[in-house]
Amino acid sequence: MAAVPPSEPTNFQEGFTLKTAIGALFVALIMLPGGIYLGLAAGWGVGDAAEWVTIVLFAEVARRSFQPLRKQEIYVLFYIAASLTTVINQARGLGGGPFGNLIWNAFFVSSDAAKPFAGQIPGWAVPSPNSPAITERALWHVDWKAPIILLVLTDLVSRLSWMSMGYALFRVTRDIERLPFPMAPIAASGATALADAGTQSWRWKVFSVGSLIGIAFGAIYIALPVLTGALFGKPIELLPIPFADFTLSVESFLPAAVVGLSLSLGNLMIGFVLPFELLLGSCIASVVAMLLVNPILYHSGLLPSFRHGSSALVAKLSADIDFWLSIGIGINIAVGILGIALVIQSFRKAFRERKEAKFTLSPPPGRGDVPIWWAIGVWAASTGILVIACRLLVPSFPVWILLVFGFLWSPLNSYVSARMHGMAGRGVSLPYLREATVVASGYNRPDIWYAPMPLMDHGWAAQRFREVELTETKFTSILKAELFLFPLLLAASFAFWAFFWHSTALPSSQFPYAQKFWPNEAALQAVMQQLNVAPGERQNWVLSAIKPSHIAGGAFGGLAVAGICALFKAPLLFFYGLAGGVGLMPAFTVPQLLGGWLGKRYFARRYGQETWGQYAPIVLAGFSCGVGLIAMGAIAVALIVTAISSAPY
Repeated sequence: MAAVPPSEPTNFQEGFTLKTAIGALFVALIMLPGGIYLGLAAGWGVGDAAEWVTIVLFAEVARRSFQPLRKQEIYVLFYIAASLTTVINQARGLGGGPFGNLIWNAFFVSSDAAKPFAGQIPGWAVPSPNSPAITERALWHVDWKAPIILLVLTDLVSRLSWMSMGYALFRVTRDIERLPFPMAPIAASGATALADAGTQSWRWKVFSVGSLIGIAFGAIYIALPVLTGALFGKPIELLPIPFADFTLSVESFLPAAVVGLSLSLGNLMIGFVLPFELLLGSCIASVVAMLLVNPILYHSGLLPSFRHGSSALVAKLSADIDFWLSIGIGINIAVGILGIALVIQSFRKAFRERKEAKFTLSPPPGRGDVPIWWAIGVWAASTGILVIACRLLVPSFPVWILLVFGFLWSPLNSYVSARMHGMAGRGVSLPYLREATVVASGYNRPDIWYAPMPLMDHGWAAQRFREVELTETKFTSILKAELFLFPLLLAASFAFWAFFWHSTALPSSQFPYAQKFWPNEAALQAVMQQLNVAPGERQNWVLSAIKPSHIAGGAFGGLAVAGICALFKAPLLFFYGLAGGVGLMPAFTVPQLLGGWLGKRYFARRYGQETWGQYAPIVLAGFSCGVGLIAMGAIAVALIVTAISSAPY
């Protein structure tokens, strides 16, 4: 199978058509309610399964109707399915669009955990526990008017914000800096391969191989525990999910070390796609930080939150709170400073080359671009609306914090995250920043937790636009899809969540996952929302996570490491791997590095570096499709078995 040499997209076409609109209706009417049910009953979202099932189904129907889908239409269908089936909160099993948040708020305000401060939760967030809107479980009651208006406003503004800022970040990180975005070709390759289905295209053959591997692995990794859990009440896991945890086994001589190993084949295949230098840096940083430095920090008394007997996840959380969160903020600042310097250098080079008539900053013709200043203007207006909304809803909260979050930190963090997506295929995350800031501000009412604070990371959206570009889909297709999706998603989400909630109490025995986990999640949320209400140990716990000295040390250390890498002429990707790997778990970075080593040392030598570079993302896309299909089938069978076993006859 000989591959075709890669080239930059040039033939851009419209992807939003009548076929994709019909596909959106199919997902909204069939997949979305299924996602709600699966989330409440089993804690599973339909996720990748819905995306690939929808694409494969529509592609096959269109082909048999002699109207095959173009790759642009397939990608937009993939995009629509992903947008409609996104799980908004995995821990609570909430899917099915934004109205799931209102149903959760209705449960929380009536829960025992919220009783100490339920009267202080504002009516613009959720009606009072005694309102007929709550007691009669009526989402259409007039008391929901203010929460629904706020929900629609914030959802609209958030979409405008990520699309505009994501586009601007894409123009900077891709058109100017020429970052590779190593994960973007996966969705693009899947769309292209499915468009070639039924032909002898090498893409379709490679995609089929990946799909078969995904089906075989998914049968063991997902289908076996799901089906055995439904049939026998106890799942059988041949491969531990999400990873094998060895933290307790080594804590006697490596206390606080986070030790584990993911046995998911997906991590190995991700290593096929990401650059080897990046994987090497990530693995070294995560292993050194989590396995070697953590025990030293513990013996030095710098990890007071760690308790013996902790699992890997708990040990990592305590280490993050005590040390790594502040270090990570500093490292991200260093990455941001380095990124800004590289952008300035790129601008200088671009303008110099343009003056020599060898280079242009103009976007490719026909891609559907808009002036970048328009995008920045839309983002600024969207952010301003959120700041004004917060100011009106919580007038006593310091407005300067909202301005810093909206106009300084969010764009800086989004740019850092976009660069990390462009170089490493993954973004950055700073947990508890919002909580620590609210506590430090001295504001002592719980209404701030429900206000739409402009604290966002839009870096992921730059990769989304790169996916659109690689499939030669006009950017205007995404705008049209969003305009179509916004009212469709709101209407479908309202209708199905109102039906589920009114017909059956949530949580209830009909939805075992929600019945088991919602009370625990409510207790956790109550703790977090009282951090600024009741001073004491909780506040100190959160404030201890943000240490200015550690932040400064992380920033200077990050810049120093960047300087050392430059001195020894180490690849920039290696530095980005080190920077991003500090907060990762070795359980995932080690198998990814193994996959990168296999790809570099075996597959690249067997097929050729250039050919393997094109095969790898298509194999991963096919693998995701196979796992998604087998997961969807297994969950469907499990739900049928559960329904039959609980029937009274």
